[in-house]
Amino acid sequence: MTGISKADINIISKGAAEINISSEKSTNETQAVEQKITPWEVEGAVVDGQQVAVDYTNLIKKFGTQLIDNQLLERFERVTGAKPHIFLRRGIFFSHRDMGIILDRYEQKKPFYLYTGRGPSKGRMHLGHMLPFSFCKWLQDVFDVPLVIQLTDDEKFLFKTGVSLEDTYKYSFSTVREISALGFKPNKTFIFSDLDYMGGNFYRNIIKISKSITGSTARAVFGFTESDCIGKVFYPSIQIAPCFSNSFPDIFGDLKGIPCLIPCGIDQDPYFRLTRDISVKLGYPKPALLHSKFLPSLQGSKSKMSTSVDNTAIFTDDTPAMVKNKIRRHAFSGGGSTLELHRLNGGDPEVDIPYQYMNFFVDDDELMKKYYDGYKSGDITSGQMKDYCIDVIQKFLADFQEKEKAVTDQDVLDFMNPKYPRKFDLLKF
Repeated sequence: MTGISKADINIISKGAAEINISSEKSTNETQAVEQKITPWEVEGAVVDGQQVAVDYTNLIKKFGTQLIDNQLLERFERVTGAKPHIFLRRGIFFSHRDMGIILDRYEQKKPFYLYTGRGPSKGRMHLGHMLPFSFCKWLQDVFDVPLVIQLTDDEKFLFKTGVSLEDTYKYSFSTVREISALGFKPNKTFIFSDLDYMGGNFYRNIIKISKSITGSTARAVFGFTESDCIGKVFYPSIQIAPCFSNSFPDIFGDLKGIPCLIPCGIDQDPYFRLTRDISVKLGYPKPALLHSKFLPSLQGSKSKMSTSVDNTAIFTDDTPAMVKNKIRRHAFSGGGSTLELHRLNGGDPEVDIPYQYMNFFVDDDELMKKYYDGYKSGDITSGQMKDYCIDVIQKFLADFQEKEKAVTDQDVLDFMNPKYPRKFDLLKF
């Protein structure tokens, strides 16, 4: 069966092309600007003339996902024997689809794999790019399963103006170097460029997928217009294909019943919601997902960290002096307007960017509570919070940069070689 019904389109596209969460008009009848969450843009709503933070609770409602609650975290720890990652404990990964099924399979010793991706770009990755890969590394260690990482150099060429195909392909290799510095092993991890890997089973699945998605569905889900090139309309089929295990015959052979778990930003959900609809019709299991919040820009939680604006982001090659300068000068503070008022009324750690960044990096829950309570009471000043944050990020980057130096050209080639010995060991399941 091919094609998708109108009813399916309504379900899939509900809030997907652009998640619009309306706010009521203010008393002066000023129309609020709705928040925009797409695979290419993330902006909080504008209410009473002020841009506000992304509303994740409404995203769960609009997308129809499930909250990662304490019950799921308790089961995760019981099944795996591992204390949940800070991203899970602190609600950074906050939403899921079918994580319970993945835990069922792990309990039943049935196989699955991890899938994530990255669109390579000029220059270095920033912290917002690195943290999801760090989480993937932790998941891979906990579950001991293969990981496939798709480098969407084709997508960058199709969706970004002023970039040549040769450049996007070149960026893939530097991206692999950065990703591998997080400690992935090539016998468990396949990192591939779409431009390199296109063909064989992978392309066969892409063609099957593309025949199952109508142009009207693609426009409804992703917001494509008549002026968009046909490459954009076709591209979702390429990002969907790694969800199917037989796209990787050198790892899984011709097995098509092995599901994947996809840790990703909530903005990527439209791709995989569509995947979950067509996978059943194509005879594949539905992918499971873990959705993350965005690492906010230095300017505040109304938008995510971006490579396109230098002073909104901290990059993996930033020096200690650059980190210090960016956080001191550009990090949004939740503190009082004066030291006296801050001591009197306290600060707001929920909007304070230095505190929010530490929430992504500091594993010690008691220490983070101490920072939270101290800032809220006014005992910890904004300057002190920035200093704590500077120290944490400087240490993270120093460790990362040292490990990256050890990555060789051969390491990069091994990760990208589909023939590298990484055959999936079904005997352990």
